[in-house]
Amino acid sequence: MDYTEAMRRRAAAGAERLHPHQALRRADVKRDLPDGLERREWLLKRNCSLTPRQTFAAWSLLMGLSSGVGGFFAWHGAWSVLLFSALEMGAVSAAFLIYCRHAADHEHIVLENGSLLVEQAIGGKVNATRLDLYWTRMQAPGPNPGLITLEARGVKVEVGAWLPEARRRQFARELGAQLAGR
Repeated sequence: MDYTEAMRRRAAAGAERLHPHQALRRADVKRDLPDGLERREWLLKRNCSLTPRQTFAAWSLLMGLSSGVGGFFAWHGAWSVLLFSALEMGAVSAAFLIYCRHAADHEHIVLENGSLLVEQAIGGKVNATRLDLYWTRMQAPGPNPGLITLEARGVKVEVGAWLPEARRRQFARELGAQLAGR
């Protein structure tokens, strides 16, 4: 039995929480299914302004400038400036580390074969939930900004955290139309 067949059998059992290793692997993402069934998927990602290379360059530049200023003043006898420079470098490094940890956060939603797979990656941790399509209810965000809630057989998942409010409403309409059409 291959991976996709195992996932289909699990989906037939209804909504369930999946172990991250049982989640849909990137290699298994296929736009056209062999049996002709339609597949729909969305990738909702965090808006990051720096690429990993740019992040490293900015961090290196800040570390170089800060150590240069600290070293210059230490050379002239003001050792306390070097201490505060080292403290600043530690704080900046911690901030960049947190930024890098969450730069790849995303939500991957796949609608196929009578199930809705929601894969959420936050801070390097991946949670995957498979919902039975025929039992799935969607609660769109109301007039106040909120997330889209998907629920099937007692399992709830909130999606749309990385979308601005207007785009979240548009996504809710699109997902609702897809759920109603199946």
